[in-house]
Amino acid sequence: MNVLIINGTMRKSTTWHIAESLAKKLTKTGGEIYSIFLPKDMPEFCCGCGNCFIKGEQFCPHYKYTQQITSAIDSADIIIFASPVYVYHITGQMKALLDHYGYRWLVHRPEKKMFLKQAVCISTAVGAGTNHTNKDIVHSLKFWGVGKIYTYGKSVMALSWNQVSEKTKNSIEKDCSILANKILHTSYNFSPSLSTKCRFEFWRLFHKKISVSQVDKLYWESQGWLNNTKPWK
Repeated sequence: MNVLIINGTMRKSTTWHIAESLAKKLTKTGGEIYSIFLPKDMPEFCCGCGNCFIKGEQFCPHYKYTQQITSAIDSADIIIFASPVYVYHITGQMKALLDHYGYRWLVHRPEKKMFLKQAVCISTAVGAGTNHTNKDIVHSLKFWGVGKIYTYGKSVMALSWNQVSEKTKNSIEKDCSILANKILHTSYNFSPSLSTKCRFEFWRLFHKKISVSQVDKLYWESQGWLNNTKPWK
Protein backbone atom coordinates (compact mmCIF):
# COMPACT_ATOMS: atom_id res chain seq x y z
CA MET A 1 0.00 0.00 0.00
CA ASN A 2 1.53 3.30 -1.11
CA VAL A 3 1.07 6.29 1.16
CA LEU A 4 1.46 9.97 0.33
CA ILE A 5 1.92 12.48 3.15
CA ILE A 6 1.22 16.12 2.35
CA ASN A 7 2.75 18.19 5.11
CA GLY A 8 1.28 21.65 5.60
CA THR A 9 4.55 23.00 7.00
CA MET A 10 8.28 22.41 6.67
CA ARG A 11 8.57 21.82 10.40
CA LYS A 12 9.01 18.20 11.47
CA SER A 13 7.22 18.45 14.76
CA THR A 14 4.12 16.92 16.33
CA THR A 15 1.85 16.73 13.28
CA TRP A 16 4.68 15.31 11.18
CA HIS A 17 5.48 12.63 13.79
CA ILE A 18 1.86 11.47 13.88
CA ALA A 19 1.61 11.32 10.09
CA GLU A 20 4.87 9.37 9.87
CA SER A 21 3.75 6.94 12.57
CA LEU A 22 0.48 6.24 10.78
CA ALA A 23 2.17 5.89 7.39
CA LYS A 24 4.69 3.37 8.75
CA LYS A 25 1.90 1.27 10.21
CA LEU A 26 0.03 1.34 6.91
CA THR A 27 3.10 0.12 5.01
CA LYS A 28 4.36 -2.46 7.49
CA THR A 29 3.47 -5.30 5.11
CA GLY A 30 4.65 -3.51 1.98
CA GLY A 31 4.39 -0.28 0.06
CA GLU A 32 6.19 3.03 -0.06
CA ILE A 33 5.88 6.36 1.72
CA TYR A 34 6.25 9.55 -0.29
CA SER A 35 6.24 12.98 1.35
CA ILE A 36 5.46 16.46 0.10
CA PHE A 37 6.47 19.47 2.16
CA LEU A 38 4.81 22.84 1.82
CA PRO A 39 5.69 25.44 0.74
CA LYS A 40 8.87 23.88 -0.72
CA ASP A 41 7.01 21.65 -3.16
CA MET A 42 4.33 24.27 -3.93
CA PRO A 43 5.75 27.75 -3.34
CA GLU A 44 3.11 29.61 -5.36
CA PHE A 45 -0.32 30.96 -4.52
CA CYS A 46 -3.21 30.42 -6.93
CA CYS A 47 -3.47 33.63 -8.96
CA GLY A 48 -7.11 33.11 -9.97
CA CYS A 49 -6.44 33.14 -13.71
CA GLY A 50 -9.10 30.48 -14.31
CA ASN A 51 -7.03 28.62 -16.90
CA CYS A 52 -7.50 25.26 -15.15
CA PHE A 53 -11.28 25.64 -15.40
CA ILE A 54 -11.58 27.08 -18.89
CA LYS A 55 -8.64 25.58 -20.80
CA GLY A 56 -7.34 22.67 -18.71
CA GLU A 57 -5.08 22.09 -15.74
CA GLN A 58 -1.96 21.95 -17.92
CA PHE A 59 -2.41 25.68 -18.57
CA CYS A 60 -1.97 26.57 -14.89
CA PRO A 61 1.02 28.94 -14.58
CA HIS A 62 2.28 26.74 -11.74
CA TYR A 63 1.87 23.47 -13.63
CA LYS A 64 5.53 22.54 -13.15
CA TYR A 65 4.72 22.14 -9.45
CA THR A 66 1.19 20.75 -9.63
CA GLN A 67 2.14 18.16 -12.25
CA GLN A 68 4.46 16.36 -9.83
CA ILE A 69 2.07 16.66 -6.89
CA THR A 70 -0.86 15.42 -8.96
CA SER A 71 1.17 12.40 -10.08
CA ALA A 72 1.96 11.60 -6.44
CA ILE A 73 -1.69 11.97 -5.43
CA ASP A 74 -2.90 9.70 -8.20
CA SER A 75 -0.26 7.05 -7.46
CA ALA A 76 -1.06 6.79 -3.75
CA ASP A 77 -3.53 4.39 -2.18
CA ILE A 78 -3.77 6.46 0.99
CA ILE A 79 -3.29 10.23 1.19
CA ILE A 80 -2.46 11.78 4.54
CA PHE A 81 -2.94 15.53 4.90
CA ALA A 82 -1.06 16.81 7.94
CA SER A 83 -1.55 20.37 9.11
CA PRO A 84 -0.97 21.95 12.51
CA VAL A 85 -3.62 24.40 13.64
CA TYR A 86 -2.91 27.95 12.52
CA VAL A 87 -5.43 30.39 14.05
CA TYR A 88 -8.11 27.66 14.11
CA HIS A 89 -7.56 26.64 10.47
CA ILE A 90 -5.09 24.93 8.13
CA THR A 91 -1.76 26.50 7.30
CA GLY A 92 -1.67 29.05 4.51
CA GLN A 93 0.61 26.71 2.59
CA MET A 94 -1.96 23.91 2.69
CA LYS A 95 -4.72 26.28 1.60
CA ALA A 96 -2.55 27.47 -1.30
CA LEU A 97 -2.15 23.87 -2.46
CA LEU A 98 -5.86 23.04 -2.22
CA ASP A 99 -6.71 26.22 -4.14
CA HIS A 100 -4.84 24.81 -7.13
CA TYR A 101 -7.19 21.81 -7.29
CA GLY A 102 -10.52 23.54 -7.70
CA TYR A 103 -10.70 22.10 -11.22
CA ARG A 104 -10.86 18.60 -9.69
CA TRP A 105 -14.06 19.33 -7.81
CA LEU A 106 -17.16 17.35 -8.78
CA VAL A 107 -18.66 20.42 -10.38
CA HIS A 108 -15.74 20.39 -12.84
CA ARG A 109 -13.44 17.43 -13.61
CA PRO A 110 -13.00 14.99 -10.72
CA GLU A 111 -10.34 12.30 -11.13
CA LYS A 112 -11.98 8.88 -11.12
CA LYS A 113 -9.10 7.38 -9.10
CA MET A 114 -10.17 9.52 -6.12
CA PHE A 115 -13.36 7.53 -5.65
CA LEU A 116 -11.32 4.45 -4.77
CA LYS A 117 -8.88 6.16 -2.42
CA GLN A 118 -8.87 6.70 1.31
CA ALA A 119 -7.60 9.90 2.91
CA VAL A 120 -6.70 10.95 6.44
CA CYS A 121 -6.72 14.51 7.78
CA ILE A 122 -4.41 14.98 10.76
CA SER A 123 -4.13 18.13 12.83
CA THR A 124 -2.55 19.02 16.15
CA ALA A 125 -2.79 22.04 18.40
CA VAL A 126 -1.43 23.34 21.65
CA GLY A 127 -5.05 23.83 22.65
CA ALA A 128 -8.19 23.84 20.50
CA GLY A 129 -8.93 24.12 16.80
CA THR A 130 -8.25 20.66 15.36
CA ASN A 131 -11.87 20.15 14.29
CA HIS A 132 -11.88 23.39 12.32
CA THR A 133 -8.56 22.56 10.71
CA ASN A 134 -9.56 19.06 9.64
CA LYS A 135 -12.86 20.36 8.24
CA ASP A 136 -10.94 22.74 5.98
CA ILE A 137 -9.30 19.77 4.27
CA VAL A 138 -12.31 17.44 4.43
CA HIS A 139 -14.37 20.01 2.57
CA SER A 140 -12.07 19.83 -0.45
CA LEU A 141 -11.70 16.05 -0.30
CA LYS A 142 -15.47 15.57 -0.37
CA PHE A 143 -15.64 17.60 -3.55
CA TRP A 144 -12.71 15.66 -4.98
CA GLY A 145 -14.86 12.57 -4.62
CA VAL A 146 -12.51 10.76 -2.22
CA GLY A 147 -14.09 7.42 -1.34
CA LYS A 148 -13.42 7.38 2.41
CA ILE A 149 -12.16 10.18 4.66
CA TYR A 150 -10.87 9.88 8.22
CA THR A 151 -9.92 12.65 10.63
CA TYR A 152 -7.62 12.71 13.63
CA GLY A 153 -7.10 15.75 15.80
CA LYS A 154 -4.99 15.92 18.93
CA SER A 155 -4.47 18.63 21.49
CA VAL A 156 -0.89 18.02 22.64
CA MET A 157 -0.46 20.96 25.01
CA ALA A 158 3.05 21.55 23.68
CA LEU A 159 4.83 23.59 21.02
CA SER A 160 7.20 20.81 19.94
CA TRP A 161 7.33 17.01 19.88
CA ASN A 162 10.04 16.97 22.56
CA GLN A 163 7.68 18.79 24.91
CA VAL A 164 4.81 16.33 24.44
CA SER A 165 4.29 14.15 27.49
CA GLU A 166 4.99 10.41 27.31
CA LYS A 167 1.37 9.75 28.23
CA THR A 168 0.18 11.75 25.24
CA LYS A 169 2.72 10.10 22.94
CA ASN A 170 1.54 6.65 24.04
CA SER A 171 -2.05 7.70 23.42
CA ILE A 172 -1.14 8.90 19.93
CA GLU A 173 0.66 5.64 19.14
CA LYS A 174 -2.36 3.62 20.23
CA ASP A 175 -4.73 5.82 18.20
CA CYS A 176 -2.54 5.46 15.10
CA SER A 177 -2.57 1.67 15.43
CA ILE A 178 -6.36 1.59 15.68
CA LEU A 179 -6.76 3.94 12.71
CA ALA A 180 -4.24 2.03 10.58
CA ASN A 181 -6.03 -1.26 11.24
CA LYS A 182 -9.34 0.31 10.30
CA ILE A 183 -7.94 1.67 7.03
CA LEU A 184 -6.22 -1.59 6.12
CA HIS A 185 -9.35 -3.60 6.89
CA THR A 186 -11.45 -1.32 4.69
CA SER A 187 -8.96 -1.55 1.81
CA TYR A 188 -9.55 -5.30 1.46
CA ASN A 189 -13.08 -4.76 0.21
CA PHE A 190 -13.19 -1.09 -0.65
CA SER A 191 -16.17 0.76 -1.99
CA PRO A 192 -16.83 4.50 -1.80
CA SER A 193 -18.98 5.65 1.10
CA LEU A 194 -22.68 6.21 0.53
CA SER A 195 -22.22 9.96 0.93
CA THR A 196 -19.56 9.94 -1.81
CA LYS A 197 -21.84 8.02 -4.15
CA CYS A 198 -24.71 10.41 -3.44
CA ARG A 199 -22.56 13.44 -4.15
CA PHE A 200 -21.41 11.90 -7.43
CA GLU A 201 -25.00 11.17 -8.47
CA PHE A 202 -26.08 14.74 -7.67
CA TRP A 203 -23.34 16.22 -9.84
CA ARG A 204 -23.89 13.66 -12.58
CA LEU A 205 -27.47 14.87 -12.91
CA PHE A 206 -26.19 18.44 -12.76
CA HIS A 207 -23.81 17.86 -15.67
CA LYS A 208 -26.51 16.20 -17.74
CA LYS A 209 -28.51 19.44 -17.67
CA ILE A 210 -25.94 22.21 -17.23
CA SER A 211 -22.56 22.73 -18.84
CA VAL A 212 -20.27 24.85 -16.65
CA SER A 213 -17.67 24.87 -19.43
CA GLN A 214 -17.07 22.98 -22.63
CA VAL A 215 -13.95 21.41 -21.14
CA ASP A 216 -15.99 20.04 -18.21
CA LYS A 217 -18.78 18.79 -20.46
CA LEU A 218 -16.40 16.92 -22.74
CA TYR A 219 -14.61 15.44 -19.74
CA TRP A 220 -17.78 13.97 -18.21
CA GLU A 221 -18.83 12.63 -21.60
CA SER A 222 -15.43 11.04 -22.20
CA GLN A 223 -15.65 9.23 -18.86
CA GLY A 224 -19.05 7.83 -19.79
CA TRP A 225 -20.49 9.19 -16.55
CA LEU A 226 -23.43 10.88 -18.26
CA ASN A 227 -24.52 7.42 -19.43
CA ASN A 228 -24.65 5.90 -15.94
CA THR A 229 -21.08 4.57 -15.94
CA LYS A 230 -19.67 4.89 -12.42
CA PRO A 231 -16.03 5.57 -11.43
CA TRP A 232 -16.14 2.51 -9.19
CA LYS A 233 -17.12 -1.12 -9.76
